[in-house]
Amino acid sequence: MPAKTDSKRLLGYLERFSGARILVVGDVMLDHYIWGTVSRISPEAPVPVVHVTKESLLLGAATNVVNNVHSLGGQVSACGLIGNDDAGKQLVHLLRSKGIDTDGLLVEDSRPTTIKTRIIAHSQQVVRFDREAKDGIRRETHRKIFDIVKQKVGQGLDAIVLSDYCKGVITKELVRDIVALAKKKNIIVSVDPKVNHFGIYSGVTILTPNAKEASIGSRVAIEDDKTLLKAGGLLLRRLLCNAVLITRGEHGMSLFERNGRITHIPTVAREVFDVTGAGDTVISALTLAMAAGAGMVDAARIANFAAGIVVGVVGTDTVSPEELKEKIASG
Repeated sequence: MPAKTDSKRLLGYLERFSGARILVVGDVMLDHYIWGTVSRISPEAPVPVVHVTKESLLLGAATNVVNNVHSLGGQVSACGLIGNDDAGKQLVHLLRSKGIDTDGLLVEDSRPTTIKTRIIAHSQQVVRFDREAKDGIRRETHRKIFDIVKQKVGQGLDAIVLSDYCKGVITKELVRDIVALAKKKNIIVSVDPKVNHFGIYSGVTILTPNAKEASIGSRVAIEDDKTLLKAGGLLLRRLLCNAVLITRGEHGMSLFERNGRITHIPTVAREVFDVTGAGDTVISALTLAMAAGAGMVDAARIANFAAGIVVGVVGTDTVSPEELKEKIASG
């Protein structure tokens, strides 16, 4: 737990969030929740019968990162692909209703807007079904996305988040081009990775895998402190990044930096109801804190506090500056 002087310093970075400018590039999607209760098993098959009480549409994946940055007070815009369909229109409406810039969302007739539908009963997920396309983007689409990135960089950016859900937007070529541009302009590039894409994130500023993703990406099964240290070190060397932040659930987070410093941060979550979207919250708070001038250790601590809030809520959720301030102040 940070000392009072540490808490004061962390709170100081939060005051600068409103001046931070973030672009989120990646796989946008809608999270569709069907809420209900279960009181019997179907006579047709051994499955629960869910009595639906309400439905909700939320911003998911890259747009959940956008929503998190926005809720924390940062200036943010989205860049990605949507389909020419009702889901795409709903997603744009949700973003615009919050005052979030959607100029970077490209419409492609050939692919649907990604939707994940979860049925929740008694605070438990019963089933999930996905509607999506996973094909990699075409060369022309790559050019259009990168043109948007260059335009946003020209308007002034502090950081770019690559939100990769393996739906086709984040490719090796796009990461390469964005990293090269960001290095010229001294812009932070953070990545919330996916396991089968680890080889494409070379040169980014910071990577935020969970323990399972870090194990697969490093080819080291993380089972104890020794294997954790080995996996973190290997990822740093292989990806040539400045830092790797491994999120470890109830064990907190471990930050590995290129200068050799390793920092273990204990969890602050009191109860864990749902980890859906927790990775989005971590990358959002971490990047926003770094864009506001925090060093990597302080930024990781702020992200840890934000994650401790969001895992206590069922369904993807965001964190407000007031909630985060209270969590940090209380330790």
